[in-house]
Amino acid sequence: MREIRNRQMALVTLDNIYLSYSDAPLFDHASLAIEEKDRIAIVGRNGAGKSTLLKIIEGLIKPDDGRCIVQQGVRIARLEQDPPAHLDLPVYCYVAEGIPGIGSLLSRYYILINAADGSDTSAELAEISCALDRDEGWHYDTEIYRLLNLVGLAPETMMSSLSGGWLRKVALARALVSSPDLLLLDEPTNHIDIKSIIWLQDFIASFRGAVVFISHDRSFINEVASRIADVDRGRISVFEGNYDAYVQAKQEALRLEEIANADFDRRLSIEEAWIRKGIKARLTRSDSRVRRLKEMRREHKERRARLGNVRMRIDDKEMSGKIVLEAENLCFNNGEKDIIRDFSTIVLRGDKIGVVGANGVGKTTLIKMILGQLQPTSGRLKLGSNLKIAYFDQYREQLDPEKTVMDNLAHGKSEVDVAGRKQHVLGYLQDFLFSPQRSRTPVKALSGGEKNRLLLARIFLHPCNILILDEPTNDLDIDTLDLLEELLANYQATLIVVSHDRYFIDNVATDTWYFDGSGKIFENVGGYTDLKETLSRMELSNAGERKTGGAEPVKKQEPAQPPRERKRKLSFKEARELEQLPQEIENTDARIQEIEGIFVGADYGTSSEDYRKEIQQEYNSLTEKLEQLYQRWEELEKINNA
Repeated sequence: MREIRNRQMALVTLDNIYLSYSDAPLFDHASLAIEEKDRIAIVGRNGAGKSTLLKIIEGLIKPDDGRCIVQQGVRIARLEQDPPAHLDLPVYCYVAEGIPGIGSLLSRYYILINAADGSDTSAELAEISCALDRDEGWHYDTEIYRLLNLVGLAPETMMSSLSGGWLRKVALARALVSSPDLLLLDEPTNHIDIKSIIWLQDFIASFRGAVVFISHDRSFINEVASRIADVDRGRISVFEGNYDAYVQAKQEALRLEEIANADFDRRLSIEEAWIRKGIKARLTRSDSRVRRLKEMRREHKERRARLGNVRMRIDDKEMSGKIVLEAENLCFNNGEKDIIRDFSTIVLRGDKIGVVGANGVGKTTLIKMILGQLQPTSGRLKLGSNLKIAYFDQYREQLDPEKTVMDNLAHGKSEVDVAGRKQHVLGYLQDFLFSPQRSRTPVKALSGGEKNRLLLARIFLHPCNILILDEPTNDLDIDTLDLLEELLANYQATLIVVSHDRYFIDNVATDTWYFDGSGKIFENVGGYTDLKETLSRMELSNAGERKTGGAEPVKKQEPAQPPRERKRKLSFKEARELEQLPQEIENTDARIQEIEGIFVGADYGTSSEDYRKEIQQEYNSLTEKLEQLYQRWEELEKINNA
């Protein structure tokens, strides 16, 4: 029986850990405590050390210095990031083998008891049964069946038949079968659909132990996390609350850090000026002040600047025709069933369409028909005039894994053409956070996030007026996602994006196409939240009609064809900008009034010409800025209140 633990003691404590693989340590004397029932989301830039942190907690990696203290008796389990997809093995056996030692016996017993070849296995079965009796292993058999029932899988289902979402569920059952006190999840929402993500949210809410997870899915973090562990430049900073609370707290922390750095730099410059005074200063120099200066120099040298942001831009100057795409009674049958059935729509220039639905319902099939890679079984699909299509492939098949990052982008050339201007390929790749050394690395050595950034760098290199993105958000860190959202929100041409990231769809899409799994595609104005509200209203309406014994529920009429009124939503960054604009306007106006006071002051006429010129230039610049701030505020307010 598991011992009763002291509730005051953390399950796992990382105490002042240090780990380095290069000049800049991944963890520079960082600390973290994981308590019972914690729900901690680990966030940070790609390469910051998030996955390494999970491995330290699990005990797979030992820090160079500091301690990882695990409370006695604590069981830790980890959800595999990429469960094996082609195993010729029943899911019962895969889950059983997650139990150290005894799991292989349970797996073998299951195989033997279900063998259909007629061979006599009674002796081996008896031997295994005795071993399970001796080691009290049968309760694990009961637990395996309970967990498989929980995730909705029959024990005999073969691993090779499962899609990505089901693979994640069976991997979760494998992680849970040993009744862990702490569950570690590395990107649990990658490559699974929204229905599976919501199932996982509900499961974590009911899980009795603690959960520590890495995710870039902001909706998922908001629903699940009670604390955020931010991994940044070797430090681990813990913020209470969900993702929205973290964003505000992180902004304030960065603001205070900037103020502290500016104050430190000012004091350092004073000390540097003092030490350089020469012979006259030597009489007044003190050893303690010299030592303090040396310490300040060391501290300044060791200060780690934040990694720069990706600088993305799309050349969308060449306009397409007004009608970009027109579908009429579009159907596609794969030989077994209708994947797409009787879909009619018109896409206009400037539309931003989010495509959502479960895995395998036909989203990528529709994209392939638009790209001309598949032909419809029936119906008509007509593309507009002067289209320049850029396509982001979720499987990254456009990248050659054997070639370097540079060669995948420039094909051996030293320069690329960016919006009509020549730029060195290394300079362009630095905009996407690839150092010169990393730019010469083969693509097969890149992380998932790096491959996605490279693919974005490739497609944004060429002018386009219709951008098709198939699962672009997988593996991208949150900062890059924010910037991609801002770029797409300001993109003037047409966008079609397939994504399971609800936060991303809300911030980017003006319309949503929902695949319901029957072949029908439902169109709705707005993002994922708007779609969810519409579907909820329809479900309530249909339930009411069934309750009153009415006729067959009438489906909501499809939105009328264009011209359609488009609802433009504020992006995440625009919403933050709107919050900050009133204070910025107030500060700018205050400085203008201050300068106007200088103009009428008695000393202004006797001041130097350079000073008067400088103050006049500042005044002109501020008045122009104030006008622009008011215009921007009115523009964002209009969108927000639409």
